[in-house]
Amino acid sequence: MKILLIEDEPELRKSIKQYLHQEGYVVESAADFIKASEKAGVYDYDCVLVDITLPKGSGLDIVKQLKDNGSKAGIIIISARNSSSDKIKGLDLGADDYLAKPFDLAELNSRIKALIRRRNFDGNKSIVVNEITIIPEQRQVSVKGETVMLTAKEYDLLMFFISNKNRVVSKNTIAEHLWGDDSDQMDSHDFIYVHLRNLRKKLMDKGCADYVQTIYGIGYNFKVE
Repeated sequence: MKILLIEDEPELRKSIKQYLHQEGYVVESAADFIKASEKAGVYDYDCVLVDITLPKGSGLDIVKQLKDNGSKAGIIIISARNSSSDKIKGLDLGADDYLAKPFDLAELNSRIKALIRRRNFDGNKSIVVNEITIIPEQRQVSVKGETVMLTAKEYDLLMFFISNKNRVVSKNTIAEHLWGDDSDQMDSHDFIYVHLRNLRKKLMDKGCADYVQTIYGIGYNFKVE
């Protein structure tokens, strides 16, 4: 899952990024309004964590920008300004949740997971797609009851496909989702093919149908009935 963290406090930004990286998320960050607005306008995210008070602007305007642009990202406001008026305004603009500083990183992680479940998987703690069952809390995947051992990137790729099932997704979109800012440093998309090949083999070895369709010149479609 890909997260945009908008936070101007360097130490807090660093600690949140480190914690979420350890939890398996791809995390991009912005320290001011201008950079945050640029990233929010160009890239897609599963979740955006946004502080209200930012250099050069307000986080509430980022929330409005995301909603005006039709972003599907879940939005959690993280702010030291815990007045009821700030909270109401943020939620009225379209934010999904509000977490006042200081907060425990484990609680932030729980809220991110709950938000992604609500928005992408109807709030279910387990995801079932035909013979595939996924338990996101444990990053566990099984096919017909048999556990499939996936690497972190293979798991993230499978979750991305399932979140976008029956939709054509480009290789650029996949690269940005799985590697974030680091995708700009890669010369080709061969690394996507390698992870995809390994993922398909592991699933099919357990008796799973091959749901991935290659759309030549564009990307892939995880096609399920």
